Amino acid sequence: RPVYRFAHGTIWTTVFADNAQLLRGLSRDEAIGLVRRLVPEHASTTRYDAYLTDADQWTLQTRAFLPMHRIALGDSEGTYLYVSDLTGERVMKTTRSGRRWAYFGPVLHWFYFTFSGLVWGIWSYSPTGRYRLGAVRSHSPFAGLMRWHHYAGLIFGFTTFTWILSGCLSLDPWSWHPSTSPTQQQREAVAGGTLQLDQLTTARLREGVAAIASSFTPKELEVVQFQGEPFLVAYRDPSSDQVGESANSDRSILVPPVLSIDHRLVSAVAPEDGAFRQFDDSVVLAAARAAMSETTVRDAVLLQDYDTYYYDRNGVRPLPVLRVRYNDPPRTWLYLDPQRGVIVHKEERLSRINRWLYHGLHNLDFPFLYYRRPLWDLVVIVLSLGGILLSGSTMVPAWRRLRWHMRRLKNSIYSSDAAG
Repeated sequence: RPVYRFAHGTIWTTVFADNAQLLRGLSRDEAIGLVRRLVPEHASTTRYDAYLTDADQWTLQTRAFLPMHRIALGDSEGTYLYVSDLTGERVMKTTRSGRRWAYFGPVLHWFYFTFSGLVWGIWSYSPTGRYRLGAVRSHSPFAGLMRWHHYAGLIFGFTTFTWILSGCLSLDPWSWHPSTSPTQQQREAVAGGTLQLDQLTTARLREGVAAIASSFTPKELEVVQFQGEPFLVAYRDPSSDQVGESANSDRSILVPPVLSIDHRLVSAVAPEDGAFRQFDDSVVLAAARAAMSETTVRDAVLLQDYDTYYYDRNGVRPLPVLRVRYNDPPRTWLYLDPQRGVIVHKEERLSRINRWLYHGLHNLDFPFLYYRRPLWDLVVIVLSLGGILLSGSTMVPAWRRLRWHMRRLKNSIYSSDAAG
């Protein structure tokens, strides 16, 4: 059945297009039936697992689609599919292997530890080798594995420090930098106000579908408004490889995704004008001026490739984009997508600083690295091995110290018993 999906911020409402009734949620049988149609090869083993009213470990980033039905496929990979009660769509998939590795990766990633040892390591290092361990002069006061730990800390400690510090910045302390999402005022200035739904008639929707059908058969239509006029956007049905590589730039709204695949636009007001691929550059620039009408434009460049602030290592963020830089005090930059007529990214002076302090130091997202695979991988592997050496070199001495304390405690207990 065709449906309309309305999004306001992170709130979704689904309305059936054939009778205008709200989607009130899915029963267990409906959720299972939907999944069985999606993966018919597992229809006989599919079972209902849970109804989630709050996020579990794997749906923390998709709370906007709660409540959800968690369905187990019963396959050899231990797959779970999550179906939103709000939209009726599958919004998450996990496997046993993915969940297991996640506990060693992103789950542990959010635990932060102190780094006072770095200060002590630098303080205790002697460039002149003033320490003596037996007859040997040493730069470190430690011996054995602790010396390895000391030197590993000096070599890899700075990277560890910057990685932890930049990780703390992901928590956005004191909200010190602005968001990279456009403001509501900027979005509405480009759109030309709020969405004019009264112009979307059934006849015009059908004419729009017919106009796009000359290029490909649309399965889903997205309504966007640009400079006061609503337009329909449709994407060519993607291959499974393209779906796997796709990502959404707006994590709060997961559908429809912005894919780097063939698409068409058509005016919802004048579908007889035919389908087209993108808006004219001069029209997009005029919309950019309206988005920041209180200031002047410093320059505008149509980017065919990513720059150092608007980028994607997987190459799925839309290109080309019009980058417009303004003369306002925060030195705002807006990136507009001429293929959809929307602002896809915003930068200000402080957010550009945060880009280097967080993404640069934490993810090693430096242009000379992340566009040169496997160089980036080799650097990460070397630093990871250094971190393992730094952490592992403390375990044996710590165990020896703990065992020594346990022996002392045991002897103390024996001595007390003997005295008694």
